[in-house]
Amino acid sequence: MFLRNASNGDLAQVVELGQLTDPNSSSVTVQFQAGEEVGDPESVEKSGLTFASGEALPKCWMDAHYRISF
Repeated sequence: MFLRNASNGDLAQVVELGQLTDPNSSSVTVQFQAGEEVGDPESVEKSGLTFASGEALPKCWMDAHYRISF
């Protein structure tokens, strides 16, 4: 799955999809795409990523308590 870095627009391929959908994990391992070269895997904060269309990630992927209203 490809996501976009919200700050600079670079595409990043998610290495471990389970990290992305785990609401208890605040970061995810990705490989940034730079032309024909694939970058080394690195951990980035989920809050800095969006879908390639620019849409935000679902709240259930970001917050384990998304259904609880305080």
